[in-house]
Amino acid sequence: MFLVGSLVVLCGLLAQSLAQLAGVPLPLNYGLPMSVGHCRPLHLGQSQPYGMTPVISTYPTEHLARNFRDGFRQGLLSGGILGFLEHMPLLSYVRPAGSNAGGLVGMLGKVISSIPLLNNILDIRVTNPQLLEIGLVQSYDFHRLYVTIPLGFELKVNTLVVGSLVELAVKLDVTAEVYGVRDIYGRSRLVIGDCIHSPGSLRITLLNGLSPLQNLIDSLTDILTRIIPGLVQGVVCPLVNGILSLLDVTLVHDVADLLLHGVQFVIKA
Repeated sequence: MFLVGSLVVLCGLLAQSLAQLAGVPLPLNYGLPMSVGHCRPLHLGQSQPYGMTPVISTYPTEHLARNFRDGFRQGLLSGGILGFLEHMPLLSYVRPAGSNAGGLVGMLGKVISSIPLLNNILDIRVTNPQLLEIGLVQSYDFHRLYVTIPLGFELKVNTLVVGSLVELAVKLDVTAEVYGVRDIYGRSRLVIGDCIHSPGSLRITLLNGLSPLQNLIDSLTDILTRIIPGLVQGVVCPLVNGILSLLDVTLVHDVADLLLHGVQFVIKA
């Protein structure tokens, strides 16, 4: 009994010392007993007994957020987001081939057909697609991440009017909600919640002033405002799901565990 009591006291002192020296590396050959009944290091997400506060990873939180953001950005680029933007079939949406088309084209068909000015458009070409700086914000309770994906590109619109070229700059933010869950084995992972284009984030700006074509520009801008968010969101959101499964496993577990514990790790600017 005396040995058992001494071991309990020793474990308590050891835990206190480790808490005070958090972040100090141990020698490579140093280890703690791992068998049942001995002192065991607590890992992120493992509950401590007797209602004690869970141990949170001492990994620098600013590095964790940065690595997550960098991995997310690389996943989007590797997934071909810029190529998708460059090859969006905008002309086929602005000038649908038939009134019986389904989906988005079908819904907009009647509206588009009532705007004869759009028949003056010969071609719409996307240039200079960009993935701008990704934003990362935690919810007020720190249990969720909001990843803002800002995209930008330019549109060069050829019209029937001789010598006329309309140039537009487009920017759109898509925001994905990410949170942590545990599977039946207690392993943590990240999943995507809502994924939407941020209301009011679509901005279409005229780059060259062509006042004689203002009516055409207004009509085109109105149609693009209805088309672009759905097109982009329909590609970005499934891509985000794939990115979460391709991120570094340790990074995903650390982020998921911090979110599950409601710990802030995204430092506000």
